Amino acid sequence: MKHRQEPPGDKNIIGSRVVAIRKSKGIKQREFLARLQTLGLDISQTSLSRLEGQYRLVQDYEVVVIAKALEVSVGYLLGEEINRERQF
Repeated sequence: MKHRQEPPGDKNIIGSRVVAIRKSKGIKQREFLARLQTLGLDISQTSLSRLEGQYRLVQDYEVVVIAKALEVSVGYLLGEEINRERQF
């Protein structure tokens, strides 16, 4: 997969954080896509790429599933918490 050459968009605030967390955990985009689909979020590779590039709006229910797939809290994903562990 080629690297993004355009600057990030402004459609969401979690895209760059999703990429950073995913990469820090050594999760490839295809593996992450499979995790999301296993958790019931039917999303295409193109949609995920656009989400990560901040070119796609993110629904509230998608934020919850993405946080679960990355094993972080929704607050951390949104940049509101320093601790990345899930808090219930």
